[in-house]
Amino acid sequence: MFQGHAAAIGVPVSRMPARTHAQSNAQSPADSHAQSRTAPRGLIRQIIKGIAIMASVAAATTAFAQGSTGAAPAEASANGVYNLIVGTYTGGKSEGLYVYRFDSKTGDAQQVSVAKTVNPSYLVVSKDKRHVYAVNELPGDNGPASVRGDVSAFGFDAASGQLTFLDKVSAQGNDPCYLSLSPDGKYLFVANYSVAADPGGSFAVLPIEQDGKLGQSVLTVHHEGGGPVKGRQDNAHVHSTVFSPDGRYLFTQDLGTDKLWTYRYTPDGSRGLVSPAEWRYTDVKAGTGPRHLVFGNDGRHAYLTSELAGTVSVFNYDDGHLKLEQVEKLAEPGFKGAVGAAALHLSPDGKFLYVSNRGDANDISIFAVDQTSGKLKRVGRQASLGKSPREFAIDPSGQWLIVGNQNSDTAYVFRRDQETGLLEANPKKIEIGSPVDFKFVAQ
Repeated sequence: MFQGHAAAIGVPVSRMPARTHAQSNAQSPADSHAQSRTAPRGLIRQIIKGIAIMASVAAATTAFAQGSTGAAPAEASANGVYNLIVGTYTGGKSEGLYVYRFDSKTGDAQQVSVAKTVNPSYLVVSKDKRHVYAVNELPGDNGPASVRGDVSAFGFDAASGQLTFLDKVSAQGNDPCYLSLSPDGKYLFVANYSVAADPGGSFAVLPIEQDGKLGQSVLTVHHEGGGPVKGRQDNAHVHSTVFSPDGRYLFTQDLGTDKLWTYRYTPDGSRGLVSPAEWRYTDVKAGTGPRHLVFGNDGRHAYLTSELAGTVSVFNYDDGHLKLEQVEKLAEPGFKGAVGAAALHLSPDGKFLYVSNRGDANDISIFAVDQTSGKLKRVGRQASLGKSPREFAIDPSGQWLIVGNQNSDTAYVFRRDQETGLLEANPKKIEIGSPVDFKFVAQ
């Protein structure tokens, strides 16, 4: 349901009609066809009517291309040295957000600063590179359900590598796990994996002020429903919020309902800031648990990890519509252990896709990307050399891939062969507590 906060924008609260369990047109990956659903026109009008936002927003937005978060790619550094900002889980060996100097000529990383904050497990850098936003993923697995998560804002000095705390606001949900910037850079979208008070994940929209601080949420959207996997799909679980390459649509990947929900983003206010798209959602196979989505460099294809199934899927994309074209398993043939597909990223040239798999696999699958069809062909697999490779990143030069092993307190920097896509042996090791996210910023 949509929930516009009256205190923030002066509009009534409206609830989306409750949805039942995700439609489960269960098929095998080989013959699965993701189904996109169009909501009845009456329902669309009813929903849109209840979410009009009375706020002054930008009249238009420029088209932009991006893979996941809306942040502009790190610019090339004249001397090949970058800031590497690392998000972590705290409570063990970590204190918060870490900044390293990363030399793309050698692959060496040297710590320069740390900003103490709780569970900054996902972060995004502002378009002007002067601010960093990080979730505070609370309550966590063992915390009280009454504790809501937050999002913290930091000023960032790229020259010194120092982070300065600015403010912290409520994420309006539990366990915030993903952030993305709106195409115009005026709003921060946060995905909340769960909401204890109103079961089902949500996403919230936080305005970004002129000084980089965050305002209170102007809109919160709750999902409802579930899937067939007990304990993981009892409720909706929003795991990522990703804008389309043209900036007109927002896709929210819901692990609990096996759906990729589609919303329009209209900063001129003509439909409200965010409203349901007519192509309401895209179904994926029941029980697969969609997690993260990235768009190809050509803007015509999208790639999805499904956590519970341990797969990566390829979609054709056109004007808010996703059509499934291919599903690939990440684990080796005959693998019997637990799987957990997590992150996926394209190489800077768009020729290779890398996908991490946790559980008992703990590796990164490497695929060549057909530059016409967008389809994938496996070219290799690399062990992460630790447990639970939740996230990784490829440096702007394309020479290095750094992966964090959440449960081993290590990160490894692999040299990357840009012709074959393969990762070379004997990577460089970084000791860091529970590393789970990586962002590069030019110095």
